[in-house]
Amino acid sequence: MSENIEKISENMAKLSLKWLSADDEFPDVRNHSNHMAKVLNLEMYKLLRERVTPNGFTIDGVIQTGVDNPGHPFIMTVGCVAGDEETYEVFKELLDPVIEARHGGYKPTDKHKTDLNSGNLKGGDDLDPDYVLSSRVRTGRSIRGFCLPPHCSRGERRAVEKLSVEALGSLSGDLKGKYYALKNMTEAEQQQLIDDHFLFDKPVSPLLLASGMARDWPDARGIWHNDNKTFLVWVNEEDHLRVISMQKGGNMKEVFARFCTGLTKIETLFKERGHAFMWNEHLGYVLTCPSNLGTGLRAGVHVKLPNMSKHGKFEEVLTKLRLQKRGTGGVDTAAVGGVFDISNADRLGFSEVELVQMVVDGVKLLVEMEKRLEKGQSIDDLMPAQK
Repeated sequence: MSENIEKISENMAKLSLKWLSADDEFPDVRNHSNHMAKVLNLEMYKLLRERVTPNGFTIDGVIQTGVDNPGHPFIMTVGCVAGDEETYEVFKELLDPVIEARHGGYKPTDKHKTDLNSGNLKGGDDLDPDYVLSSRVRTGRSIRGFCLPPHCSRGERRAVEKLSVEALGSLSGDLKGKYYALKNMTEAEQQQLIDDHFLFDKPVSPLLLASGMARDWPDARGIWHNDNKTFLVWVNEEDHLRVISMQKGGNMKEVFARFCTGLTKIETLFKERGHAFMWNEHLGYVLTCPSNLGTGLRAGVHVKLPNMSKHGKFEEVLTKLRLQKRGTGGVDTAAVGGVFDISNADRLGFSEVELVQMVVDGVKLLVEMEKRLEKGQSIDDLMPAQK
């Protein structure tokens, strides 16, 4: 009897998948502005529609966010996500070209570099605090053996939370802290986390919603931070873990050292519990969005550049330094009072140390340019070469 039920279930799954042809199911992405839409064609869709990952993730799950969100003609989004670690291999005909386009020509044969030795960073403790208001380094981590947020079940999400709470609860010294589950939070705790700019709320971004990342909110989501409020971990948002080291002022060296130490300790604690982080030598650390592969690292500072930001060559200088700017409220926000969030543009193909070094060196130069412009002096001799 049970065998018959299994067979019926299997046939129903096949039937629902093959009831209509690939021609009937192929999405209309002709006018979309994302990397997925530029790569996907009917022939590729026909090929990939026949495949499924061991956890049941399909090509339609990969591309749904890019189908639902056409993007902006001037802002190329990625347009796809992974549902599990195997997604990047099973659907590589689509994802390899997307990764290559998003990460500056990174080839399927390239090997990624990892370097979490903060002692290899040169300088970083001397960014001018009159201009650099705060420094922060963040990354994501995925726990091997579980589906990623777009595809995980409630039980998997809860298991990730349980493991995370156990591991983070073992941290000591400067990293000792407390976990706050979103669904159990008191109003006072919630207000304190909002005041500290720590709280992440239910995703409202259509990119995240279309990917299925907000299912069952706020079940098994939470925030852990150390007592000093300088080391923070988000659990089960866009990635299993988002790890953040931050503090006021311009001491990026200190921020990065804490980041590396904390991250290494967390990884060891997870391994002791039988769970490594997803990593391979080609993609580095594997995360939900292809844009975050490799290091997943974003090192950023809030820096005052009221004069430099008005200079005609501001964008060109940022590009040459491999940096990007956004408003201090995050992606797609405007700068207020000439204060920008400046961070590394790359994630994959460079090590963690190399990316933080680019930010340290680049921000130092931008502050020097700002000081010149304050005095009405030329910055032509400071123009950088392409990094």
